[in-house]
Amino acid sequence: MKKPKRSALLFCAAVFAPALLVGAGLGVGLAATQNIIDAENFTEFVTALPTKVFDINGELVTEFSADEKRELIALERLPKHLLDALITREDRVFYEHRGFNVKAIARAAFGQILGRPLGGGSTLTQQIAGTLYTDRTEKSLARKLRELWWALQMERRYTKDEILELYLNKIYFGAGTYGVNAAAKHYFGHSAEQITPAEAALLVVQLANPAHYNPFDHTSLASERQKSVLDEMVQLGYLPRGEADESFDDFWLSFDFTRVNSSAYRLRDDKAPWFSEYVRRELGTMLYGGQDIYTGGFAVHTTVNLRHQTAAEETMTKYIEYANATHRKTVSANISDALDLYVPLSELLTLLHGIRGLDVFGERHRQRSVSAYAAEINPIVDALALMFGAESLKTDIANRAAAVAAEDGKRSMIEGTLVSIENDTGYITALVGGSKLDEQNQYIRAMQAKIQPGSTFKPLYYSAAIDSRAFTAATPIADTPVVFYNESGKPYIPENFMGRWQGSVELWFALATSMNVPSLRVLDGVGFDAAINRSVALLGIPPEEAPSRGFDRVYPLGLGTCSVRPVELARAYAVFANQGKTVTPFAIRTVLDRNGRVVLNHERDVRTAQREKGSAAQLVSPQTSFIITSILQHSVRIGTLANPTNFGQAFAYTGADGKKYTLPAAGKTGTTQNWADAWAAGFTPYLTAVVWFGFDQRGETLGLNLTGSTLSGKAWAEYMRRANEGYPMRSFEPPAEGLVRAEVCSVSGQLPTPACGNNRTTQYFLQGTQPTDFCTRHVSLETSRELLLPRLAAAHAQSGAKLGATDAAPLKLDLSFLTAPSAEPPVRSGTLSPKTAPRRAGEQAGGGAFSNPWLD
Repeated sequence: MKKPKRSALLFCAAVFAPALLVGAGLGVGLAATQNIIDAENFTEFVTALPTKVFDINGELVTEFSADEKRELIALERLPKHLLDALITREDRVFYEHRGFNVKAIARAAFGQILGRPLGGGSTLTQQIAGTLYTDRTEKSLARKLRELWWALQMERRYTKDEILELYLNKIYFGAGTYGVNAAAKHYFGHSAEQITPAEAALLVVQLANPAHYNPFDHTSLASERQKSVLDEMVQLGYLPRGEADESFDDFWLSFDFTRVNSSAYRLRDDKAPWFSEYVRRELGTMLYGGQDIYTGGFAVHTTVNLRHQTAAEETMTKYIEYANATHRKTVSANISDALDLYVPLSELLTLLHGIRGLDVFGERHRQRSVSAYAAEINPIVDALALMFGAESLKTDIANRAAAVAAEDGKRSMIEGTLVSIENDTGYITALVGGSKLDEQNQYIRAMQAKIQPGSTFKPLYYSAAIDSRAFTAATPIADTPVVFYNESGKPYIPENFMGRWQGSVELWFALATSMNVPSLRVLDGVGFDAAINRSVALLGIPPEEAPSRGFDRVYPLGLGTCSVRPVELARAYAVFANQGKTVTPFAIRTVLDRNGRVVLNHERDVRTAQREKGSAAQLVSPQTSFIITSILQHSVRIGTLANPTNFGQAFAYTGADGKKYTLPAAGKTGTTQNWADAWAAGFTPYLTAVVWFGFDQRGETLGLNLTGSTLSGKAWAEYMRRANEGYPMRSFEPPAEGLVRAEVCSVSGQLPTPACGNNRTTQYFLQGTQPTDFCTRHVSLETSRELLLPRLAAAHAQSGAKLGATDAAPLKLDLSFLTAPSAEPPVRSGTLSPKTAPRRAGEQAGGGAFSNPWLD
């Protein structure tokens, strides 16, 4: 009888225990929602706190304001196509479910398992419940369960339309805007009542990732997703095809690109505005639920060094102003000289043939009209708008005027950008995206612009040439006129800068002084595949993206006709400084929530990804990296960066022991075709920096006075001098093995003999590639002198020529024609002093400035 009793007890426990647990859980849940009937309970939020951004030393950089833009609007005032777009994009069965969608949850879970984006699992009700009552940055099952619980309670309390209205007034649409009305005014310049189908589609796209689909920053991506939503609305019967297509076309034809994200400009006391803006955008992408950037009270620990940032901003402000003043002066002088001759002719051609590009007077009238509007008409428009409430008229006119002014600025304003990274960590220590960060200038050129790099591109494929072992630093290369034939059979005839030829030069000299023809011979020797593969690996460009960036199998590629972002170029140079190991530039280290809990450890993720690459993280061998570094040091001493750095003396300082030291530096300048872009890229043992100057709109020219050496090189040298202050002395250390250091003849590249005289240089070689033969060139010349001198003397004596020779004054003949060919570059010694290098390496320019005739 005891066994049945025991079994009955076990049965009761098994049945009633879970019931009790479920009942207890329900009781707790209902207790937590005892005030659910109060509408106010649904609008309660935790206290909004600003997000603080700190530099690498813990110093406060700025705060992202918690000030929110919210504007409530009733559901009945919104166009039906806005609601249809939202339902289409986010929750097609919104009016059918009771707060959750089993199919959507299963689809999202299956997508997580497969690692593919199959769509989210949250309904509109779950999204607004999660926004109001949970921390959506938390990615956990517990948070999803809490979100589901609150969604069920909301479905009990509110009608579907009330939930939809609450959603559209509370949800975050990006750029600090909460609610559809504030978002419509920000993105489109009018209220949500006037929204078009295309605008509605673009607005609901922002819900997924407002930083990723921002139409001002990512136009093509935003328009692609916008078109997708419109197509789905057509398929579901919400819109006729014609209306959808017409709305899409009209939107982009009239889209005002001058309406930019203004949330960043409400910030106060920002010590690094360009860097802060970049961090803000990165947080919008990294954190789930971008609204928390402004209200979550995060502590963002970044990589910026405010000392470096101050140096970068002051340097770039100075040189951008200098570049524009110089350019205006040059253009003004050129126009004044040509006015009488060319203007009448251009007007005649314009009238006869309609060649608008020659319409000089038309351009002048247009500029006068813009100036007149700003000075005279705009104040009147403001007054009329205030008197008659014509705000829309004022906005439309102001937008058009701003667009014209912005377009003029792109054509005539020289911009500049600088990015600085730490070699061994990848920390972005300074970032300047342009002239001044404001509502008309938010383009972070260092991170977003894709620009031809010119000759700064050359070291990338030179490293592949060294690795091939077919080339060494001392390989003689012909600098003579040559015709290259591209794979299509089309000939390409390159020119050296200033059209001068130097004869036979060594590889190190060709790179340090940026010679074009020898560089293309190197490219030809190493092959397009090796050059392109090495370059995209160093730059960090995905191989599949290379064709769209201009990495074509043609010879102009060797002169930098592809397109790169400045930060990518900085990464490539930092790899050389980092002994060939991969470098990942990044700005955000960690993010902590208001309670001090780490919610994002980006630096850990970067390091983990680097470790997972294993041996593939070694992009270039340490030996080849050091050889390229050594050659680029010559560029600082006698090449394109010699004058900007005062032959390297810009990095001289007095150590703690009172002795004089010079921190080594390596780098390269670049000036693209038609002097459109001016670059400088280089590094010390600690930092890498890249500087660019040019126009946002292609086609303009900086002119001969603003080049990589005369403009960008100076800005680079000034920034690097200031940024490297305080670092202890450190050299570029060669690898312990695999390299051979050898003195060679700087003309032949062979081992020197006494006949080589001062034509000597010390270079580094991959072990096994160092020269083993002695120079025969200078020995042959010396032998020729010895044989020819007595023969000439005898010939003169037999001819009876009066040479003026006596026993006291022996015969002297000028035999300079037996020396190296006159086409050779005069610099052959690696030991030139700063005082003699300008005279021997190039020409003295006006004002004592140094400029080599073959330098870009």
